[in-house]
Amino acid sequence: MLMRREIPEVGELVIGTVQRIEEHGVYITLDEFNNLLAYMPKGEVSSKWVRNIRDFVREDQRSVFKVIRVDKRRKQVDVSLRRVTPSERRNKVMMWKRAQKAHKILELLAKKLDMSIEEIYENVGWKLEDKYGEIYAGLEEAVSRGIEALLEADVPPELVDAVKEEADKHIEIRKVKISGIIYLQTLSPKGILLIKDVLKNAMEIELPRGASIRMYTIGSPRYKVEVTAEDYKVAEEVLSNIVDSVESKAKELGLKFKFERERR
Repeated sequence: MLMRREIPEVGELVIGTVQRIEEHGVYITLDEFNNLLAYMPKGEVSSKWVRNIRDFVREDQRSVFKVIRVDKRRKQVDVSLRRVTPSERRNKVMMWKRAQKAHKILELLAKKLDMSIEEIYENVGWKLEDKYGEIYAGLEEAVSRGIEALLEADVPPELVDAVKEEADKHIEIRKVKISGIIYLQTLSPKGILLIKDVLKNAMEIELPRGASIRMYTIGSPRYKVEVTAEDYKVAEEVLSNIVDSVESKAKELGLKFKFERERR
């Protein structure tokens, strides 16, 4: 995996592998920085009293560390294990795994296009990182929105089809689904037409990218609405808009309305 920087910044979370344990500290190679050697003082191993460092770390152990000192001229880095919170550790591991997946996709792309991995990072990887914050997020955008997401990141037009094809092979966008039951009743002889009008109006609301809705009868007067989106927050917002639309239109047309949310 390639990195754009040779050395991390103070406060940055890094992935490191324990290489050597000594009496007063630990030497660690930083996996994301071309195995740059970093040092962890004994006092940074744990917030508990450390009698024997080996009670807390072992050789070849990979962990998340926080950078606490940097000498860029000498390329010397000190790191800490005790200053990493559980949530920071989880998030960093997740981002590390995503970066590894992105690297594998770029490797396959380089082989496919007969380009060096450095050329692929220069023309694709770093451009996606600049636009979307991380390479994998950019590849996800390509899967979700197509080559337009790549062109927006200034990926060369002659490469976008190949990037999209490779991303589609290896990335599956996970979606969530929520649902509810809409009750619509009327004594009007035109009741069926009125209900269709209400539901059609709701189906025409503007949807955020990646979201979709489905409505169908499960036996009058009950109509099921299903919302699919890339996360629960978006799905809840869409469902709320649908319910507001149905309630407003039903009131306008004189229909009785009720909504019940189905629980996950």
